[in-house]
Amino acid sequence: MCFAHFFVTLQPEMCTLERFKVDLKALADDVTVVEYSLGHEYFEAIDAPEVRDGELRTTLTISKTTAFFQLDFHTEGVVRIPCDLCLDDMEQPIASDSRLIAKFGDAPGEDDDVITVGEDEGILDVSWLIYEFIALAIPIKHVHAPGKCNAAMTKLLNEHDAARSSEEDGEVNVDPRWEALKKLKV
Repeated sequence: MCFAHFFVTLQPEMCTLERFKVDLKALADDVTVVEYSLGHEYFEAIDAPEVRDGELRTTLTISKTTAFFQLDFHTEGVVRIPCDLCLDDMEQPIASDSRLIAKFGDAPGEDDDVITVGEDEGILDVSWLIYEFIALAIPIKHVHAPGKCNAAMTKLLNEHDAARSSEEDGEVNVDPRWEALKKLKV
């Protein structure tokens, strides 16, 4: 079995997404491994809506067969995203393993976990695929560890708590919908 390794590190002064374009036609038989270091420049270049910064490493292992290419993505590191409670940035650890199949066809397209690459071009851009795997690995709820939220914001949240406001106004009857929502609060 033949292994080819490519190490791609994005330069801080400029990030071009060209480095994420894999020429499937030029790959040697068997297995090719490409590694990407992802930082602020990558997230800025991709202009992603949810994640704007992080330090991650993605290893893309491409296994070539006669009929298709199996792409295994492994990503580890941290992303910086806003905390759901205090809105300060927090570091969220990420670990993701994903697999896709790519094949050549007449027209480019996607169907479930199979990507069709135009046979005339043979180029697969993995920049957005890597971003999507990172975004999917972020938990739905992301908050600081207990006691790590912004103290001023936590104080404001507590002051505007619906149950506390009603008690201060002399009302003891709290709308049952607020009670149900209160149970969801961290």
